[in-house]
Amino acid sequence: MINDIQKHAEDKMHKSVDVLRDNLAKVRTGRAHAGLLDQVDVEYYGSPVPVSQIANVTLIDARTIGVKPYESNMASAIEKAIRDSNLGLNPASMGDLIRVPMPMLTEERRKDLIKVVRGEAEDGRVAVRNVRRDANNEFKKMLKDKEITEDEARRGEESIQKATDKYIAEIDKMLAKKEEDLLAI
Repeated sequence: MINDIQKHAEDKMHKSVDVLRDNLAKVRTGRAHAGLLDQVDVEYYGSPVPVSQIANVTLIDARTIGVKPYESNMASAIEKAIRDSNLGLNPASMGDLIRVPMPMLTEERRKDLIKVVRGEAEDGRVAVRNVRRDANNEFKKMLKDKEITEDEARRGEESIQKATDKYIAEIDKMLAKKEEDLLAI
């Protein structure tokens, strides 16, 4: 029973770190990549939908993303969604193709991106801590219901804390590496 809670908590913590890894990969470092627009949602018939589901997203060259909507009437909505995202991109329509040039990263933009990356890392830490809280609440509930002893509950909480420390250290390492990448010119 305790091992199940520990294993479940570890799995959730690992998934939180994986989500953070994906989110950090989307923060650009000066080069264009199609995954950059995955986090941009477009209003599509009343519901938010990722750009990649209503348009073909390709690389035109190393510094330009091409977005070709499946429905031509969605071009302006896609363009607006990209412009309104916090990515600092300025798309331009060329017929039925939307070109999204990657601006050079200025020192100010690098600092803005570092703030975004730090926010993502903090969200990851909060997710890991929430998993810890939930697992500890499970131990307390089991202790209250007399399913486990106080020693078992304490050992379980210590184990969860070790896992939390391990995953938060991993998050901090990922953050430091991404900050280093962003500051490299």
